[in-house]
Amino acid sequence: MSEIQIDHREKAYALLKADADKILRLIQVQMDNLTMPQCPLYEEVLDTQMFGLSREIDFAVRLGLVDQKDGKELMGSLERQLSALHEASLKK
Repeated sequence: MSEIQIDHREKAYALLKADADKILRLIQVQMDNLTMPQCPLYEEVLDTQMFGLSREIDFAVRLGLVDQKDGKELMGSLERQLSALHEASLKK
C-alpha cells in the first residue's frame, strides 16, 4: 500500500473518531446540564447522531478507507461509553 493510501486511511479514521468523540461530548453535556436520558429530545439527538456516524463509517468502509472491523469497533466503543454515561446518570 502506498504512503498516500495509508495517509488517507489514517485521516479517514481520525475524522470518524473525532465525530464519535463529538457525539460523546454532546451527550455528556446534555446529561450533565440539560435533560434526563429518558427525554425524547435526548433520545432523538442520540439516535440521529449515531445513525449519521454509522452511515459515515459505512461510506468509509465502502471506499476502502476504513476496515469494516475497525468501523465496528469504533461504533461499539462509542456505544459502550454512552451506556456507561447513561448508567452513571441514573445513579445520580
